[in-house]
Amino acid sequence: MRYENVEKGIFLDRPNRFIALVDIDGRTERVHVKNTGRCRELLVPGAEVWLSRSGDPKRKTAYDLITVLKPGLGLVNIDSQAPNHVAFEWLQEQGFSVIRPEYTYGGSRLDFYMEMQGRPMLMEVKGCTLEIDGVGYFPDAPTERGIKHLHELAGAASEGISSYLAFVIPMPSVTRVLPNMDTAPEFGKALCDAQEAGVKVIYLPCVVKEDELYIDSELGKRINADVLSDWS
Repeated sequence: MRYENVEKGIFLDRPNRFIALVDIDGRTERVHVKNTGRCRELLVPGAEVWLSRSGDPKRKTAYDLITVLKPGLGLVNIDSQAPNHVAFEWLQEQGFSVIRPEYTYGGSRLDFYMEMQGRPMLMEVKGCTLEIDGVGYFPDAPTERGIKHLHELAGAASEGISSYLAFVIPMPSVTRVLPNMDTAPEFGKALCDAQEAGVKVIYLPCVVKEDELYIDSELGKRINADVLSDWS
């Protein structure tokens, strides 16, 4: 996926989870933060950020904050809508005969329903932006919705439906994600239970640029070889 009208700025403050104050060429601009997570290790005063300018004159904010430079790591895309977008692009390259986004299963709306050779599959996508010592951790804040999705996937797997949790990793040099037991132990337990029920985890590292994001397909094939062999 590619962003239009991208400009660079300096992060100043985040008065609430939806709004950030950013210095753009010497002026302070209120911008929309496209991520309701904490992002405390990313959005620190003085951080270099990249913003996409909206063409909608009716908006209260003219910019969306999409990418942050984390010293020692590189560019991190924090657009919470991006993981589903790039996952869809990636799925379209995998040979599925059916891909349906926003699929209702049980009491939840899961991100994707797919079919390959007549076999139904379900996938939920989570974007990971928290990195510690080269490892990704999810989530960076408690998530009841994420736990509910894991329960739905576990139920589907128990009924024989191939079910997957895909971690999209929109930052460089990170290829695995662990549950953040310090912040959300309930999610970690739900993930463990889901895997015991047959849910498989996929790690999708990305190439991140100031105005672009896409899944590194070749790296993804190597680190997910065992899981993706089920799709051939």
